[in-house]
Amino acid sequence: MNGQSVTAEEEFSTLPITTNDDVVRARQLVRALAQQAKLSLVDQTKLITAASELARNTLVHGGGGVMRSGLVERGGRRGVTARFEDSGPGIPDLDLALTDGWTSGNGMGLGLSGARRLTDDFTLASKPGAGTTVSITKWVR
Repeated sequence: MNGQSVTAEEEFSTLPITTNDDVVRARQLVRALAQQAKLSLVDQTKLITAASELARNTLVHGGGGVMRSGLVERGGRRGVTARFEDSGPGIPDLDLALTDGWTSGNGMGLGLSGARRLTDDFTLASKPGAGTTVSITKWVR
């Protein structure tokens, strides 16, 4: 990969997200990883907030799924990645779903767009009827 190393996914922790308690556990795991990576307190808070929103989306909108998370390194930079995967109904309009204020439920409509703003790297893949995958990374500055 162009001389860049990325932590092997096998080193990632996998956490099922099937209950509200799992959302709390996801937040705790991401907090521990952020501290281990030595992210600043502000960046820890941003990453934990984004992960909490995405874990909640995985449970509520995706019907449950998993979070895969771990420390990563790329080009001499360290960071934390969390990937949320579900097999739910998917998102029919990604642009609309990333619009501030848009919500498919009773929330404030800041989950996906907020998570994108709070993290350094954000990817979203979804297919109606086939689920959604959202990956976020926060890098040490």
